[in-house]
Formats: sequence, structure tokens, C-alpha cells
Amino acid sequence: MLTRRHFIITSAALFSAPLATDASAQDAVTFEFDASVVRHERAGRNPWGLHERFMPTRVAHREGLRPGDIHVDPVAKYLYHIGSDGTAMRYGVAVGRSGMQSPGTFTINRKEAWPSWTPTANMIRREPHVYAQFAGGMAGGPDNPLGARALYLYRGGADSMLRIHGTPQPWSIGTSASSGCVRLVNDHIMQLYEAVPLGTRAILHSPFR
Repeated sequence: MLTRRHFIITSAALFSAPLATDASAQDAVTFEFDASVVRHERAGRNPWGLHERFMPTRVAHREGLRPGDIHVDPVAKYLYHIGSDGTAMRYGVAVGRSGMQSPGTFTINRKEAWPSWTPTANMIRREPHVYAQFAGGMAGGPDNPLGARALYLYRGGADSMLRIHGTPQPWSIGTSASSGCVRLVNDHIMQLYEAVPLGTRAILHSPFR
């Protein structure tokens, strides 16, 4: 079983198809939405009021980790993007609530800017008062639960329904708040999105040490 002790020395949703539109129109929408994102370079180092430890930080990692991989520590609420120089970029995240975490090794086979979202049948059945109203799907945008960017996690060639994504709720970072996905502040997922190519391996570690 993967555990958080294995890696760092510091320290479920169905989705509708992208909306059909021409590339120039999509680029214009993406640009408009991107302009709405609170970015640290415009609004100060920590405009979201996060605990300082959840701000992006470069840290050392133990030897033997594969450069380019992503590791998610659900206990400390950190995501690490492993570099090639013995360091990793660490981001604060929110993870799945108790019983909704899915440890394992995945591959990022799809990336989307301002993705649409549809709750799974399980989510609707479990919390109909929250999710039933979105059964028909929700277009991408600033209020969408997936935020500005999404990295889609696949296992064995199949969509796991798990995502690493942004959020319009930055106050949730550092908590166990989701139905299984990993969420970052929109500014931070936009940084990670640009740094992570398709085919990247993502390891979600067990919450049990």
C-alpha cells in the first residue's frame, strides 16, 4: 500500500464533453475567464488568506523519486511536483473526505481549461440536496466546482473519474472537503497545468501511515 512515509522528507466525478465551439471563440472565453482569476502577482503574495504552509514552496525530496511525477499527501494536504534537481514544488490542496479517498497510481491523460462538470450518480444519490440540481451538467466558468483547470486521472487506460483541479473555494485548501478529487487554488492549478504534460504520473498516497 502506498503511504506518505514513502516519499517526501519535508513535511469522483463524471464529466460532460467539452462544449462544442470553434477554437477562436473558446480562446476568447478562456482569456476572459482567466482574467477573473485572483493571481498572486497582481494581488499580493497570499490574497486568499491561506495558512503560509499551503503557499507554493520549493522543498527537498529524498533520492529515488522520478522527475516529473506528482505525489499527493492526503494527511499533510500537500501536492508535490517532483523536479530534476532534487527538489519539488509543493502546493497546499484539499483532498477527499474520509472514506472518499482513492490511493493509487494514475496517469494524466487529459487536460482541460475551464472544464465543464457533471456530478456522478453516486454523488447525486448520496447528497441529492446538493447535487441533483446539477444532474444535467454545469458549463465551465468561475463558479464551476472544477475551477480554472483540470488534470484528468486515468488508471489502466480508463478514466478513474478523479481529477486534480482548481476551485472557486480557496478557503477549503488544507481540509478534507471533496468527493475524492484533489483541489488547488485556481492560481496554483494554472501554474501546475502549464508545468505538467500529458502522460505525467500522479501518485495519490494512502491517508494511513
